[in-house]
Amino acid sequence: MVIATAAELREAGEAALLSGVSVVDLTDVAEADSSAVAVLLAWTRIAGERGKPLAIVGVPQSVRSLASLYGVADLLPLA
Repeated sequence: MVIATAAELREAGEAALLSGVSVVDLTDVAEADSSAVAVLLAWTRIAGERGKPLAIVGVPQSVRSLASLYGVADLLPLA
């Protein structure tokens, strides 16, 4: 989840949320930068706007650290 793939991931996640997905598994994420946090915030916003539950699981420590650093960890449904 890096800047080069952020737009594509955001769109894919939005499509998944619209089709009923409520759990996003980040276990296979090997690399992440600040754009990962932006994508997760976008997915969280989209789910909230549609009244859909969302859980983000398998979150790498690097993503958790970035979310904490930016002060948004409490806004994300990290499991």
